[in-house]
Amino acid sequence: MSSSTATSTNITWHAGDVSRNERAQLLKQKGLTIWFTGLSASGKSTVASALEQHLLHKGINAYRLDGDNIRFGLNKNLGFSPEDRTENIRRISEVSKLFADSSTIAITSFISPYRSDRDSARKLHQDAGIPFVEVFADVPVSVAEERDPKGLYKKARAGEIKEFTGISAPYEAPESPEIHIRTDQKSIAEAVEQIFAYLVANQLI
Repeated sequence: MSSSTATSTNITWHAGDVSRNERAQLLKQKGLTIWFTGLSASGKSTVASALEQHLLHKGINAYRLDGDNIRFGLNKNLGFSPEDRTENIRRISEVSKLFADSSTIAITSFISPYRSDRDSARKLHQDAGIPFVEVFADVPVSVAEERDPKGLYKKARAGEIKEFTGISAPYEAPESPEIHIRTDQKSIAEAVEQIFAYLVANQLI
């Protein structure tokens, strides 16, 4: 794992000639990050994908960063230890901030089980003046385990997967997310509409 504490030397931040406000005016949209968190099989990736499609059909540029997909490339050298989970979220926090800075709506879908890691992602955006919207895809563990589309809970119960969130590793639920969705009680369309309505009401789109 690459150390998150290592620092590069002999580098200088280079500001571009286009400001964020100018870019937003030219592209006619603001950038922000919509951060989905929840257990495996909570429905966060499904809702995130549907939200991305909904925004694009509305003419709003959006891009989804999915936890599993990112581990095939950018984060393929990371495992699931607490340290690697933290580094996983640190990297995607930086990437989503870059997308948002470019006036894209970054939609991230990561279990991101530790509250402190999500708080760090939020602070990174806040310090840069970029909106950060946390969406809690909430289901009881029993419901997620019943869905289990990838068979991961079954493997975790059998001891085949170590440090599995919700079974042998903790999940720290958000205390005050901007959006809280019980995905076992709402349809995908209803969840997307709830998020879209929030974005409109808060003048984020």
